[in-house]
Amino acid sequence: MKPYSCDLRQKVINAHTNQEGSQRELAKRFSVSLSFVQSLLRRYRNSGTVEAKPHGGGQKPKLNNEQLRLVKLLVESDNDATLVELCERLEQKTLLKISRSTMGRITQKLNLTRKKKHCTPAKNIQNESKN
Repeated sequence: MKPYSCDLRQKVINAHTNQEGSQRELAKRFSVSLSFVQSLLRRYRNSGTVEAKPHGGGQKPKLNNEQLRLVKLLVESDNDATLVELCERLEQKTLLKISRSTMGRITQKLNLTRKKKHCTPAKNIQNESKN
């Protein structure tokens, strides 16, 4: 979700300053949650600003660039390996344990395809018509 606009935030602050209703009434009037009004007023009292905080950025990546290059080398050297096998090989080389699903996301991020080898050779089946 995008943050509420500064214009809306300022309107809520102005309405509260002019005592145009309780926090609950202001929330209903501006179609926002009560907790938003409460946190906005708290933020305005503490810092004097109504602007939205910047995005937190999310989780940090589990692997650094060197480890990503190693994953790429592991897949290129044996593209028949399963995700679990790749996880084990990465753990042996870096002592960093990651899950199978994380390895799957990493290989997708790196655009690495893992083409499986067929266990049995393809059969040459010719269609014979009976006369």
